[in-house]
Amino acid sequence: MAAYKRILLKLSGEALMGDDAYGINRATIVRMVREVQEVTKLGCEVAVVIGGGNIFRGVAGGAVGMDRATADYMGMLATVMNALALADTMRQEGMVARVMSAIGIEQVVEPYVRPKALQYLEEGKVVIFAAGTGNPFFTTDTAAALRGAEIGAQIVLKATKVDGVYTADPKKDPTATRYSEISFDEAITKNLQVLDATAFALCRDQKLPIRVFSIFKPGALKRVVQGEDEGTLVRV
Repeated sequence: MAAYKRILLKLSGEALMGDDAYGINRATIVRMVREVQEVTKLGCEVAVVIGGGNIFRGVAGGAVGMDRATADYMGMLATVMNALALADTMRQEGMVARVMSAIGIEQVVEPYVRPKALQYLEEGKVVIFAAGTGNPFFTTDTAAALRGAEIGAQIVLKATKVDGVYTADPKKDPTATRYSEISFDEAITKNLQVLDATAFALCRDQKLPIRVFSIFKPGALKRVVQGEDEGTLVRV
């Protein structure tokens, strides 16, 4: 049984790389799509915001010294490529997904229109939000917080490489312990990097909880959606 009716899942582009240096690892994207499929079978409506780091990493060297806004637009286009790959993999797995872009490229994907996105979610389709917020200087974390608030998601799920928020970097400090639950104010006081500052402030203002968990842990997404103690819950 799903503990949430509607979720916003934030996936980093790097999560699609698997063990590769950059790009999309086929086995990894299929596994992630199947995890999302498990959640939809519970009756949970799923929207996804995807990053573009896995593709942008391949051109990052050439972006050194580039105008920041130009580089950000390149990153947005990378997220569109990831969104298309994700949607196509979902189609192959028997799911129905719709990609909506914050920047206009109508020949490739449809533009983001909030009522249409809500309609798709209510119909049981997975909605993948591409191109971030459509504006430079804002991260895909901020896009996740913004879209989560817009669609009335009950929680933002940040899928990362680590299984939650820790007291210190667990790779550097073996005594670091995972927070099961923490408040927004505590996270700020302790300077814990849950989301970037803009995204974090938006979630706090909208009283939109965040759960940080590892997408590489089999079944973790399903456990999160069922309300189990997986990862770290950040709440008001």
